[in-house]
Amino acid sequence: MKRELVAMVLVGAMTGTAMAQGPKVTELMTKALAEHPGKEVEMITVEHAPGGSTPSHRHEAHAFVYMLEGAVVMQLKGGSEVTLKPGDTFYEAPDDVHLVDRNASKTEPAKFVVFLIKDKGAAALLPLE
Repeated sequence: MKRELVAMVLVGAMTGTAMAQGPKVTELMTKALAEHPGKEVEMITVEHAPGGSTPSHRHEAHAFVYMLEGAVVMQLKGGSEVTLKPGDTFYEAPDDVHLVDRNASKTEPAKFVVFLIKDKGAAALLPLE
């Protein structure tokens, strides 16, 4: 159910060409944190097709990214663009605005894992309007 919700939020946030190249999001696990009532960890993978991207968004979560395959360009509001390659990491705070999340390649796919610490049941991604 959560996987479908995440996918619907991502797809609903995209229009035109970006929709055709939206990411594939796969939920790996969700686990309540008994020591921190009302909090949970959600782990997902995000796969960008060649040239694919995600529209600007934010997370009401601490988001930890670990790059698995390919390369992606990331940028938070107020920060510089960075290119992540396999083994690289990236962090987003709950109040960060994620301006850029795109595959750095027009020919190769890219894949990363995201580890979110968030309020139980909260959406993993909030598109900007």
